[in-house]
Amino acid sequence: MNKKGMEYLRRKLVSHQNRVNMRYKQYSMKYYDQDVSVTIPRQIRGRYRSVLGWCAKGVDSLADRLVFREFTNDNFEVNEIFDANNPDVFFDSAVLSALIASCSFVYISKVEGGLPRLQVIEASNATGIIDPITGLLTEGYAVLERDDRGQPAVEAYFSSTQTAYYYRDPDVEDFSIANPTGHPLLVPLIHRPDAVRPFGRSRITRAGMYYQKYAKRTLERADITAEFYSFPQKYVTGLSQDAEPMETWKATVSSMLQFTKDDDGDKPNLGQFTTPSMSPFTEQLKTAAAGFAGETGLTLDDLGFVSDNPSSVEAIKASHENLRLAGRKAQRSLGSGLLNVAYLAACLRDDYQYLREQFVQTKPKWEPLFEADASMLSLVGDGAIKLNQAIEGFVDGETIRDLTGVKGAGSDG
Repeated sequence: MNKKGMEYLRRKLVSHQNRVNMRYKQYSMKYYDQDVSVTIPRQIRGRYRSVLGWCAKGVDSLADRLVFREFTNDNFEVNEIFDANNPDVFFDSAVLSALIASCSFVYISKVEGGLPRLQVIEASNATGIIDPITGLLTEGYAVLERDDRGQPAVEAYFSSTQTAYYYRDPDVEDFSIANPTGHPLLVPLIHRPDAVRPFGRSRITRAGMYYQKYAKRTLERADITAEFYSFPQKYVTGLSQDAEPMETWKATVSSMLQFTKDDDGDKPNLGQFTTPSMSPFTEQLKTAAAGFAGETGLTLDDLGFVSDNPSSVEAIKASHENLRLAGRKAQRSLGSGLLNVAYLAACLRDDYQYLREQFVQTKPKWEPLFEADASMLSLVGDGAIKLNQAIEGFVDGETIRDLTGVKGAGSDG
């Protein structure tokens, strides 16, 4: 296969960088939507600009449930590599970045006298050409460091034979390191890949961004309307032309206004405009929340519309069925990427090109998406007894842990 080269990959990264950065801004609640109102002046909308964290909630609700446990059938002792790379931070960072930007990358480097080092690089700083069969890259490019203006300061080009480093500082000489693994040492972790989008799909979808934008506009309109709701507009008719002009603020906040009859004995008439209701905005906001919840597999409770009756674990699982399915799909796709990381890290550690087929028995394991409560533990225990009565030894401690996440006394791991 012909190589695309570093210049091509650099242009490819630039072309995708804006979309990735936009989703990171959506996640961090720093993205400013364009003004589309035809009735509210721009300067007034700027004073009442709303901030909403639904996109962040949609990502975190799934990312917090994706807890990696270990690799089973670890014939190549890859668990020790991950244990040496701060796994509590590494796995969470890799999963969160993949859910926000559709994919993240793991940069593998060798440390003399130690285990390989693993570093998570977000999709705005790395790209490559993917092999659709193995999920590995045929060549890759990453920005390892940027200067204060956001320009690349240290770049790396990954090939199957070497990793080349390029420095913007002319005083630092470029160099390359041999790669003994036969694959580029930049591995993608992809969320929901398919044939059309081999680098996956973001958890922050276009529909989700629309519903959040719709809700933000509703909050802005409600906030502006609340000013008129707090101080309803009043009017006076029938005032004499000789009457002194009334001070607007005094007429608004004064508890008593005095008007006298004119020379003809006529008196002014006081009135008040109809106060706008806040109910339509509440309904609009709930409509937007329902659309966003359906898009992300959440419930209205997750978005702040609390129901009266508290839910049990089983009820929560039933209401989050779409979220559970999304979590299982994410575990499969991200687990495949983590296995590729384990494969190349083992090759680099042992300085030997293992066959990818040798790792097919090594399986990534995740904690259950929903933690078990006392009721679930009781139901699982009763079911395990009945299954073992029918087929002896069918359910063991490891199976129970996979179902409940509870590690029994004396078990390993």
